[in-house]
Amino acid sequence: MKATFGAGCFWHVEDLLSKTKGVKSTQVGYIGGNLPNPTYEEVCTDRTGHAEAVEVEYDPNEISYEELLDVFWNNHNPTSLNRQGPDVGIQYRSAIFYHDEKQKEIAEKSKQQLDSSGKYDKPIVTEINPAPTFYKAEEYHQKYFKKNGF
Repeated sequence: MKATFGAGCFWHVEDLLSKTKGVKSTQVGYIGGNLPNPTYEEVCTDRTGHAEAVEVEYDPNEISYEELLDVFWNNHNPTSLNRQGPDVGIQYRSAIFYHDEKQKEIAEKSKQQLDSSGKYDKPIVTEINPAPTFYKAEEYHQKYFKKNGF
């Protein structure tokens, strides 16, 4: 099965998800914008509308979508609009891109439960949208942390 998440710079998110039991593969790329086949340089202008994202292939017999959402929620700040740490821009937004109605339902329920839990002082701003075309990022971005010894 497939899941797609935007949670800031895709290097860190991919590294975390790639080490998660049940995740079979990951790739980083761009999603949710208005320019076909964008480059990293174009996405960084903050004018294409894309989010940096990680597309995950996972085995639902080993990890559930809910468990993937837990990894997503617990490894970024979902109350920070278009920003994660020092990275600022729409490409760093918090977003869940669902691949079917079941994922949508689970993601919305998960967001609502977390938002009402009192964990955060501010409301969660994570977008939940249908997954449009995912454009794989340039090869030097793939498995960036692993390639560069982080």
